[in-house]
Amino acid sequence: MRIALSQLTTGPDPDKNLRLVEEWTRRAAEAGARVVVFPEAAMACFGTPLAPLAEPLDGPWADGVREIARATGTVVVAGMFTPAPGGRVANTLLATGPGVEASYDKIHLYDAFGYRESDTVAAGSRTAAFDVDGVRLGLATCYDVRFPELFRAQADAGAAAVLLSASWGAGPGKADQWELLVRARALDATVWLAAVGQADPGTPPGPAPTGIGHSRIVGPDGTVRHALGAAPELLVADLDTDEVAAVREKTSVLANRRPELWR
Repeated sequence: MRIALSQLTTGPDPDKNLRLVEEWTRRAAEAGARVVVFPEAAMACFGTPLAPLAEPLDGPWADGVREIARATGTVVVAGMFTPAPGGRVANTLLATGPGVEASYDKIHLYDAFGYRESDTVAAGSRTAAFDVDGVRLGLATCYDVRFPELFRAQADAGAAAVLLSASWGAGPGKADQWELLVRARALDATVWLAAVGQADPGTPPGPAPTGIGHSRIVGPDGTVRHALGAAPELLVADLDTDEVAAVREKTSVLANRRPELWR
């Protein structure tokens, strides 16, 4: 399966960001991508008041993504914000395209490193996945990468790959943590891990996680197969999904678990 990781920088204006989604999706489609993955907060960057711009999944921004996916014949995965109770929003991944309509609300909220996502965002409560050409793809968002049980749950549900959209917070050691965590989640769930982050916006880092780049595609054996730097860039790569079964036969970490001991 050919996928594209769109490591771009979004701003505070959803309409301008939707035009970026269209431009990058067309570039990915021209390169033969079947699935095009955008970062978390593709609708509007963090540091922007979220509640006033949040829209439902049947709103104009999501419909715009649907039209882009339809026009290019691709499945597009993009981070947006949807309304939630109490004046908060959900940090939502929309996956849409021919034969695909799914969404995922971020389960683990980034209350860490001096930032409190839960002040404005309501946590999701369910995993999400979808099928493209007979291949199951799981969804995860940014801070989720620190929680291996989510990725193992996706593997248990049949996922051969997990698409991780992020807007990673900058700071000392954070780039190293990002690579370590992405590789670890691929290895301990024995899945392909396609991790796309917001590019480094080039401004001094603040508390809002605005991105560091360094998108990665990691194989089910934990090895980095493709990597980007900090700047905006499109990465197009083929995933050999048959490799998942081969790695699981050799490295039987899912089969050898003893979950009954930890309950």
